Amino acid sequence: MFIFMEVFFLLNITLLMANFIDPRCFWRINLDEIMDEYLGLSCAFILAAVQTPIENDYFNKTLNVLKTTKNHKYALALVFAMDEINRNPDLLPNMSLIIRYSLGHCDGKTVIPTPYLFRKKKESPIPNYFCNEETMCSYLLTGPHWEVSLGFWKHVNSFLSPRILQLTYGPFHSIFSDDEQYPYLYQMAPKDTSLALAMVSFILYFSWNWIGLVIPDDDQGNQFLLELKKQSENKEICFAFVKMISVDDVSFPQNIEMYYNQIVMSSTNVIIIYGETYNFIDLIFRMWEPPILQRIWITTKQLNFPTRKTDISHGTFYGSLTFLPHHGVISGFKNFVQTWFHLRNTDLYLVMQEWKYFNYEDSASTCKIKKNNSSNASFDWLMEQKFDMTFSENSHNIYNAVHAIAHALHEMNLQQADNQAIDNGKGASSHCLKVNSFLRRIYFTNPPGDKVFMKQRVIMQDEYDIVHFVNLSQHLGIKMKLGKFSPYLPHGRHSHLYVDMIELATGRRKMPSSVCSADCSPGFRRLWKEGMAACCFVCSPCPENEISNETNMDQCMNCPEYQYANTEQNKCIQKGVTFLSYEDPLGMALALMAFCFSAFTAVVLCVFVKHHDTPIVKANNRSLSYLLLMSLMFCFLCSFFFIGLPNRAICVLQQITFGIVFTVALSTVLAKTVTVVLAFKVTDPGRRLRNFLVSGTPNYIIPICSLLQCVLCAIWLAVSPPFVDIDEHTLHGHIIIVCNKGSVTAFYCILGYLACLALGSFSVAFLAKNLPDAFNEAKFLTFSMLVFCSVWVTFLPVYHSTKGKHMVAVEIFSILASSAGILGCIFVPKIYIILTRPERNSTQKIREKSYF
Repeated sequence: MFIFMEVFFLLNITLLMANFIDPRCFWRINLDEIMDEYLGLSCAFILAAVQTPIENDYFNKTLNVLKTTKNHKYALALVFAMDEINRNPDLLPNMSLIIRYSLGHCDGKTVIPTPYLFRKKKESPIPNYFCNEETMCSYLLTGPHWEVSLGFWKHVNSFLSPRILQLTYGPFHSIFSDDEQYPYLYQMAPKDTSLALAMVSFILYFSWNWIGLVIPDDDQGNQFLLELKKQSENKEICFAFVKMISVDDVSFPQNIEMYYNQIVMSSTNVIIIYGETYNFIDLIFRMWEPPILQRIWITTKQLNFPTRKTDISHGTFYGSLTFLPHHGVISGFKNFVQTWFHLRNTDLYLVMQEWKYFNYEDSASTCKIKKNNSSNASFDWLMEQKFDMTFSENSHNIYNAVHAIAHALHEMNLQQADNQAIDNGKGASSHCLKVNSFLRRIYFTNPPGDKVFMKQRVIMQDEYDIVHFVNLSQHLGIKMKLGKFSPYLPHGRHSHLYVDMIELATGRRKMPSSVCSADCSPGFRRLWKEGMAACCFVCSPCPENEISNETNMDQCMNCPEYQYANTEQNKCIQKGVTFLSYEDPLGMALALMAFCFSAFTAVVLCVFVKHHDTPIVKANNRSLSYLLLMSLMFCFLCSFFFIGLPNRAICVLQQITFGIVFTVALSTVLAKTVTVVLAFKVTDPGRRLRNFLVSGTPNYIIPICSLLQCVLCAIWLAVSPPFVDIDEHTLHGHIIIVCNKGSVTAFYCILGYLACLALGSFSVAFLAKNLPDAFNEAKFLTFSMLVFCSVWVTFLPVYHSTKGKHMVAVEIFSILASSAGILGCIFVPKIYIILTRPERNSTQKIREKSYF
């Protein structure tokens, strides 16, 4: 019942492939007696070409001897190829290929190759032996293991060379590559010259870079390792481990446990298995727990993965991905087997362990499965379908070997017929030498369309099929073709994979990843620590204002001058332009303050003008009061030069206006202070100081001080005037447009000069604050200068601790605060008397009590 359930599951898979012409889904029933085809079994044949007609039932008698053996599939492939050639009138006419001997397991018993087997006998116990063709060359087919072929070669070379040409159908082995040592031996298997390139191309297709490698500890394993490293060079592919396994390792249980820990516990998810290490790996597999079977195995030969009978889940990736030389489809093999064995379709499941596939091209339109829970009905449906059988790799090699012999003989016969040559040679040795010369350079296309090139005894095979093997249980095996490798594919993509087949085979849309380190996403860069492989790295964030906009970048890039890195540091963003604008809340508040103070100053000036004849206005020089109010108004208004988008003219006006109007204000305060001192010091009409006061000499202080400030400003403009500057670093993501003062020294000279005027006024006023009389304004002048100096002393450290537009705001606030301090200390008390206490604004009241 269980086997029928497996068949039902298989039907659902194969039916999904009905729309493909090229077969991509294969299956077979695994019987107990044919489960393992790699147990070291040997199978050899001695072939000959005879001119004697063979009997019609010759192949029947031959197959009757061979059909009960485990390796009878090789005999079937051999007989199929020979029958195909013998029936072809255009290939090797008037000659027939026959089997002289079958050796090893092919005849039902193990026969050790000895010279006795190759001696001439008048009568042979084997029914298909022809002893009347002693002058023709014989052909020995050996395999599937190279040790078997080497053993046969030693005996053949010692006693029968060159009367027998040997062809091996097992995997290619470098030991037979020496033409001088093995002049009459040919390997039919491809040399795998492109295998390393194919595997690397496949690995790069899935972006894997962390690979494990298991190879035999011999010359062939070392050669493959060198080729694989050569193809992997500069492609960021690293090896998690490279385990070279020798034959002796299998004999020690402690070695198996050691390799189990090294291979199974490795951090890689992809492991390449190459060469004659399959038996050892198969032994390790049987120790694994099911979760470990999620590894991806890349092989050159089918591996039988052990699975539990109850575990047929496709949610986990089982099996192996195998690179097999590409072969065309050999048609007619199933009919041949049915004909010679007189079998029905159902019997083929039991007789042949070869892979089978449905012929959807013929039956896709009628292929339908009724939804039936009965597995017997599904199995009956399977028995009725049309399917074909495929050759195994070794069977393909046997097939090509027979055709190579036939084509070599055919070419030799054609040349002899054209040249009407007379064969003066005697015996099989002379015939073998001639056949060998043709076989060495023969090139032909076999019936399936594969090109066979025998030069240097190597079949040049560049294309590979990528197939997925999995044993769903002990009874059911599935093979799916996932894609192909060909160096002739366009656009440099050597691997072409069928995405739908990958999903069908693995149950996943994407293959599992196998990387040493996860990709560094944009915004990070790769860093390597000492001792780390090229594929192993750590991801480090990009430095400030640097980006990486691709995956796995080694270096971060600086953003252009007018751009900045975003928070994720994966792209540059255009910096926003900012300045102290009227739309900015801070700029709006300062502008409003400047406007209010300016308006208030204008109101005070109007009040003073309106009450210009009152004693308070006339006290301490009315003209100086008017000038001071106007200069303070300009001080407030000059703040507007600091708000808004600056340009070169604005930058110049900012500092020059600030310096000059403040100089006028402070020099006016100084003149008022000097006037107060002179007014109280000069009581004698005859004294000289009285002439200074009467003549208005203190008023000259204002133009003289202002002239000096103008000279300093002119020098500043001549040496290094203010200009528009761009601040890219103060505020992240913004370009701040500010006015650069040009010469910082000149700026501080301006401030220093203003400080001298303020200190001078403060000192004179402080000395005159206790002078008698109600007209003494010295106290308020003293407090105003104290406020002024306090503001600008505080300005210096705050100004240097801020950046960008906040520096401008600090300067504006200092201008407003210092100007408001002068305005409030000097004029607010007077406005209070004028507006709220008019009765006190009289000469009599002022003389009665000092209000100032």
